[in-house]
Amino acid sequence: MIPLIMQTDADADNDVSKNMANETSEEVSNPPRLRLHRQFHSAILPDDRDLIVYLPEEYERGDRHYPVLYLHDGQNLFDGNTSYIPGRTWSVHETADRLIADGEVEPLIIVGIYHTGDHRIREYTPTADPKYGGGEGGLYGRLLVDEMKPFIDRTYRTLAGPEHTGLGGSSLGGLVTLYLGLLRPDIFGKLAVLSPSVWWDQKSILAFVTAAVPRPRPRIWLDMGMKEGKRTLHDSDTLHTLLIEQGWVEGKDLMYRRFAGGTHDETAWATRVGPFLKFLFPAEESF
Repeated sequence: MIPLIMQTDADADNDVSKNMANETSEEVSNPPRLRLHRQFHSAILPDDRDLIVYLPEEYERGDRHYPVLYLHDGQNLFDGNTSYIPGRTWSVHETADRLIADGEVEPLIIVGIYHTGDHRIREYTPTADPKYGGGEGGLYGRLLVDEMKPFIDRTYRTLAGPEHTGLGGSSLGGLVTLYLGLLRPDIFGKLAVLSPSVWWDQKSILAFVTAAVPRPRPRIWLDMGMKEGKRTLHDSDTLHTLLIEQGWVEGKDLMYRRFAGGTHDETAWATRVGPFLKFLFPAEESF
Protein backbone atom coordinates (compact mmCIF):
# COMPACT_ATOMS: atom_id res chain seq x y z
CA MET A 1 0.00 0.00 0.00
CA ILE A 2 1.19 3.52 -0.77
CA PRO A 3 1.91 5.49 2.42
CA LEU A 4 -0.39 8.46 3.02
CA ILE A 5 2.14 10.33 5.17
CA MET A 6 5.52 11.48 3.94
CA GLN A 7 8.15 10.89 6.57
CA THR A 8 10.10 13.97 7.60
CA ASP A 9 13.57 14.22 9.06
CA ALA A 10 14.18 17.37 11.03
CA ASP A 11 17.74 16.23 11.57
CA ALA A 12 18.56 15.82 7.87
CA ASP A 13 22.05 17.07 7.19
CA ASN A 14 21.75 20.26 5.16
CA ASP A 15 25.41 21.15 5.57
CA VAL A 16 25.94 24.46 3.78
CA SER A 17 29.43 23.51 2.68
CA LYS A 18 28.08 20.55 0.71
CA ASN A 19 25.74 22.79 -1.21
CA MET A 20 28.06 25.72 -1.92
CA ALA A 21 28.57 24.62 -5.52
CA ASN A 22 24.82 24.89 -6.07
CA GLU A 23 24.79 28.60 -5.22
CA THR A 24 26.44 29.36 -8.58
CA SER A 25 25.14 28.46 -11.99
CA GLU A 26 26.39 28.19 -15.56
CA GLU A 27 24.62 30.35 -18.12
CA VAL A 28 23.50 28.22 -21.06
CA SER A 29 23.90 30.32 -24.21
CA ASN A 30 21.79 28.16 -26.49
CA PRO A 31 18.94 27.91 -25.66
CA PRO A 32 19.04 31.31 -23.92
CA ARG A 33 18.06 32.10 -20.32
CA LEU A 34 18.80 28.64 -19.00
CA ARG A 35 20.94 28.27 -15.90
CA LEU A 36 22.58 24.97 -15.10
CA HIS A 37 23.27 24.03 -11.47
CA ARG A 38 25.58 21.02 -11.48
CA GLN A 39 25.58 18.23 -8.91
CA PHE A 40 22.87 19.34 -6.53
CA HIS A 41 23.66 17.44 -3.35
CA SER A 42 21.09 15.73 -1.15
CA ALA A 43 21.40 14.36 2.34
CA ILE A 44 18.27 12.26 1.74
CA LEU A 45 19.20 10.36 -1.45
CA PRO A 46 22.74 9.33 -2.36
CA ASP A 47 23.01 10.62 -5.93
CA ASP A 48 23.83 14.19 -6.87
CA ARG A 49 21.85 15.54 -9.81
CA ASP A 50 21.94 18.53 -12.14
CA LEU A 51 19.20 21.16 -12.24
CA ILE A 52 18.45 23.29 -15.29
CA VAL A 53 16.42 26.44 -14.70
CA TYR A 54 14.45 28.36 -17.34
CA LEU A 55 13.84 32.06 -16.64
CA PRO A 56 11.24 34.14 -18.47
CA GLU A 57 12.56 36.84 -20.81
CA GLU A 58 11.59 39.66 -18.45
CA TYR A 59 13.27 38.16 -15.36
CA GLU A 60 16.40 40.35 -15.40
CA ARG A 61 14.48 43.58 -16.00
CA GLY A 62 12.75 43.97 -12.64
CA ASP A 63 12.14 42.61 -9.18
CA ARG A 64 8.93 40.68 -9.79
CA HIS A 65 8.52 37.23 -8.20
CA TYR A 66 7.36 34.26 -10.29
CA PRO A 67 5.50 30.96 -9.98
CA VAL A 68 7.61 27.83 -10.38
CA LEU A 69 7.04 24.58 -12.26
CA TYR A 70 9.26 21.62 -11.35
CA LEU A 71 9.58 18.97 -14.09
CA HIS A 72 11.15 15.52 -13.78
CA ASP A 73 13.51 14.01 -16.38
CA GLY A 74 15.26 17.34 -16.86
CA GLN A 75 17.60 15.89 -19.49
CA ASN A 76 14.70 15.67 -21.94
CA LEU A 77 13.20 19.14 -21.58
CA PHE A 78 15.55 21.65 -23.21
CA ASP A 79 18.74 20.18 -24.64
CA GLY A 80 18.86 17.66 -27.48
CA ASN A 81 22.41 16.72 -26.48
CA THR A 82 21.24 15.30 -23.14
CA SER A 83 17.83 13.91 -24.10
CA TYR A 84 16.99 10.21 -24.05
CA ILE A 85 16.65 10.21 -27.83
CA PRO A 86 19.32 12.62 -29.13
CA GLY A 87 17.82 15.70 -30.70
CA ARG A 88 14.30 15.13 -29.36
CA THR A 89 13.18 17.25 -26.42
CA TRP A 90 9.97 18.66 -24.96
CA SER A 91 10.95 22.09 -26.39
CA VAL A 92 9.85 23.62 -23.10
CA HIS A 93 11.72 26.91 -23.49
CA GLU A 94 10.37 27.64 -26.99
CA THR A 95 6.81 26.84 -25.97
CA ALA A 96 6.97 28.83 -22.74
CA ASP A 97 8.54 31.82 -24.50
CA ARG A 98 5.87 31.82 -27.20
CA LEU A 99 2.89 31.46 -24.87
CA ILE A 100 4.18 34.10 -22.47
CA ALA A 101 4.80 36.52 -25.35
CA ASP A 102 1.29 35.83 -26.70
CA GLY A 103 -0.26 36.54 -23.30
CA GLU A 104 -1.66 33.03 -22.88
CA VAL A 105 0.56 31.90 -19.99
CA GLU A 106 1.83 33.88 -17.02
CA PRO A 107 5.61 34.34 -16.87
CA LEU A 108 7.07 31.53 -14.78
CA ILE A 109 10.28 29.82 -13.75
CA ILE A 110 10.68 26.20 -14.86
CA VAL A 111 13.09 23.86 -13.07
CA GLY A 112 14.19 20.71 -14.87
CA ILE A 113 15.36 18.04 -12.43
CA TYR A 114 17.77 15.57 -14.02
CA HIS A 115 17.08 11.95 -13.20
CA THR A 116 19.88 9.80 -11.82
CA GLY A 117 20.13 7.11 -14.46
CA ASP A 118 19.90 3.64 -12.95
CA HIS A 119 18.07 4.99 -9.88
CA ARG A 120 15.33 6.72 -11.88
CA ILE A 121 12.86 3.86 -11.38
CA ARG A 122 13.48 3.79 -7.62
CA GLU A 123 12.96 7.52 -7.20
CA TYR A 124 9.92 7.86 -9.46
CA THR A 125 7.84 5.11 -7.85
CA PRO A 126 5.78 5.37 -4.63
CA THR A 127 5.86 1.64 -3.91
CA ALA A 128 7.93 -1.40 -4.78
CA ASP A 129 6.70 -3.39 -7.75
CA PRO A 130 7.00 -7.18 -7.35
CA LYS A 131 8.92 -7.42 -10.64
CA TYR A 132 10.78 -4.13 -10.97
CA GLY A 133 11.46 -3.05 -7.38
CA GLY A 134 11.48 0.69 -6.69
CA GLY A 135 9.55 2.47 -3.97
CA GLU A 136 11.70 5.51 -3.09
CA GLY A 137 9.18 8.09 -4.29
CA GLY A 138 8.62 9.31 -0.75
CA LEU A 139 12.34 9.97 -0.27
CA TYR A 140 12.46 11.74 -3.62
CA GLY A 141 9.55 13.87 -2.44
CA ARG A 142 11.44 14.79 0.70
CA LEU A 143 14.39 15.85 -1.45
CA LEU A 144 12.11 18.12 -3.48
CA VAL A 145 10.27 19.61 -0.51
CA ASP A 146 13.02 19.85 2.11
CA GLU A 147 16.10 20.52 -0.02
CA MET A 148 15.46 21.50 -3.63
CA LYS A 149 12.51 23.86 -3.29
CA PRO A 150 14.20 25.84 -0.49
CA PHE A 151 17.29 26.15 -2.69
CA ILE A 152 15.27 27.43 -5.67
CA ASP A 153 13.28 29.82 -3.45
CA ARG A 154 16.55 31.13 -2.00
CA THR A 155 18.31 31.48 -5.35
CA TYR A 156 15.53 32.94 -7.51
CA ARG A 157 12.64 35.38 -7.05
CA THR A 158 9.82 32.92 -6.59
CA LEU A 159 6.23 32.87 -5.39
CA ALA A 160 6.48 30.09 -2.86
CA GLY A 161 2.88 29.06 -2.04
CA PRO A 162 1.17 25.94 -3.42
CA GLU A 163 -1.10 28.08 -5.61
CA HIS A 164 2.08 29.16 -7.43
CA THR A 165 4.00 25.86 -7.42
CA GLY A 166 3.61 23.09 -9.98
CA LEU A 167 5.05 19.62 -10.45
CA GLY A 168 5.04 17.59 -13.64
CA GLY A 169 6.35 14.63 -15.54
CA SER A 170 5.58 11.80 -17.92
CA SER A 171 5.34 8.03 -17.60
CA LEU A 172 6.83 7.15 -14.18
CA GLY A 173 7.39 10.90 -13.82
CA GLY A 174 3.63 11.32 -14.19
CA LEU A 175 3.04 8.64 -11.58
CA VAL A 176 5.31 10.24 -8.97
CA THR A 177 3.85 13.67 -9.78
CA LEU A 178 0.33 12.51 -8.92
CA TYR A 179 1.54 10.74 -5.79
CA LEU A 180 3.53 13.68 -4.44
CA GLY A 181 0.89 16.22 -5.42
CA LEU A 182 -1.79 14.38 -3.45
CA LEU A 183 0.63 13.69 -0.61
CA ARG A 184 1.80 17.31 -0.30
CA PRO A 185 -0.93 19.62 -1.60
CA ASP A 186 0.42 22.22 0.83
CA ILE A 187 3.47 22.43 -1.46
CA PHE A 188 2.31 21.50 -4.98
CA GLY A 189 -0.96 23.04 -6.12
CA LYS A 190 -0.65 22.38 -9.87
CA LEU A 191 0.08 18.94 -11.36
CA ALA A 192 0.99 18.01 -14.94
CA VAL A 193 0.42 14.25 -15.15
CA LEU A 194 1.39 13.09 -18.65
CA SER A 195 0.99 9.46 -19.73
CA PRO A 196 1.15 8.20 -16.13
CA SER A 197 2.32 4.65 -15.42
CA VAL A 198 -0.87 3.67 -13.61
CA TRP A 199 0.05 0.01 -14.12
CA TRP A 200 2.92 0.21 -11.62
CA ASP A 201 2.67 -2.20 -8.65
CA GLN A 202 -0.69 -3.64 -9.65
CA LYS A 203 -2.19 -0.16 -10.10
CA SER A 204 -1.70 0.71 -6.43
CA ILE A 205 -1.91 4.42 -7.27
CA LEU A 206 -5.67 4.00 -7.72
CA ALA A 207 -6.09 2.91 -4.10
CA PHE A 208 -3.94 5.84 -3.03
CA VAL A 209 -6.13 8.30 -4.95
CA THR A 210 -9.21 6.79 -3.35
CA ALA A 211 -7.79 7.16 0.17
CA ALA A 212 -6.20 10.60 -0.26
CA VAL A 213 -8.06 13.69 0.93
CA PRO A 214 -5.82 16.54 -0.24
CA ARG A 215 -6.49 19.99 1.18
CA PRO A 216 -6.32 22.22 -0.71
CA ARG A 217 -7.18 20.11 -3.75
CA PRO A 218 -4.53 20.58 -6.47
CA ARG A 219 -5.43 21.46 -10.05
CA ILE A 220 -4.59 18.46 -12.26
CA TRP A 221 -3.76 18.14 -15.93
CA LEU A 222 -4.04 14.46 -16.98
CA ASP A 223 -3.41 13.07 -20.46
CA MET A 224 -2.72 9.97 -22.51
CA GLY A 225 -1.88 9.34 -26.15
CA MET A 226 -4.29 7.11 -27.99
CA LYS A 227 -1.40 5.12 -29.48
CA GLU A 228 0.15 4.31 -26.11
CA GLY A 229 -1.78 1.04 -25.88
CA LYS A 230 -5.35 0.02 -25.11
CA ARG A 231 -4.58 -1.06 -21.54
CA THR A 232 -2.68 2.14 -20.83
CA LEU A 233 -5.54 4.24 -22.20
CA HIS A 234 -8.04 2.26 -20.14
CA ASP A 235 -5.93 2.89 -17.03
CA SER A 236 -5.91 6.64 -17.60
CA ASP A 237 -9.67 6.61 -18.23
CA THR A 238 -10.11 4.78 -14.94
CA LEU A 239 -7.91 7.29 -13.13
CA HIS A 240 -9.89 10.17 -14.61
CA THR A 241 -13.20 8.65 -13.51
CA LEU A 242 -11.82 8.10 -10.02
CA LEU A 243 -10.68 11.71 -9.74
CA ILE A 244 -14.17 12.87 -10.71
CA GLU A 245 -15.66 10.58 -8.07
CA GLN A 246 -13.25 12.09 -5.52
CA GLY A 247 -14.56 15.58 -6.22
CA TRP A 248 -12.46 17.06 -9.01
CA VAL A 249 -14.51 18.93 -11.62
CA GLU A 250 -13.64 18.53 -15.28
CA GLY A 251 -12.71 21.85 -16.85
CA LYS A 252 -12.35 23.56 -13.48
CA ASP A 253 -9.64 21.89 -11.40
CA LEU A 254 -9.16 18.88 -13.70
CA MET A 255 -8.44 18.60 -17.42
CA TYR A 256 -8.22 15.19 -19.11
CA ARG A 257 -7.08 14.97 -22.71
CA ARG A 258 -6.77 11.90 -24.93
CA PHE A 259 -4.47 12.82 -27.81
CA ALA A 260 -5.23 11.21 -31.16
CA GLY A 261 -2.06 9.65 -32.53
CA GLY A 262 -0.22 10.39 -29.30
CA THR A 263 2.69 8.08 -28.52
CA HIS A 264 4.89 7.49 -25.46
CA ASP A 265 7.90 9.64 -26.28
CA GLU A 266 9.44 13.11 -26.07
CA THR A 267 8.06 14.23 -29.43
CA ALA A 268 4.50 13.49 -28.31
CA TRP A 269 4.96 15.08 -24.88
CA ALA A 270 6.38 18.22 -26.50
CA THR A 271 3.00 18.80 -28.17
CA ARG A 272 1.30 18.75 -24.76
CA VAL A 273 3.50 21.34 -23.04
CA GLY A 274 1.49 24.25 -24.40
CA PRO A 275 -1.91 22.86 -23.42
CA PHE A 276 -0.88 21.98 -19.86
CA LEU A 277 0.87 25.32 -19.32
CA LYS A 278 -2.26 27.16 -20.44
CA PHE A 279 -4.42 25.13 -18.06
CA LEU A 280 -2.13 25.24 -15.04
CA PHE A 281 -0.58 28.70 -15.44
CA PRO A 282 -3.07 30.84 -17.40
CA ALA A 283 -2.10 34.45 -17.94
CA GLU A 284 -5.14 35.80 -16.10
CA GLU A 285 -3.67 34.46 -12.85
CA SER A 286 -0.65 36.76 -13.18
CA PHE A 287 -0.13 39.58 -10.71
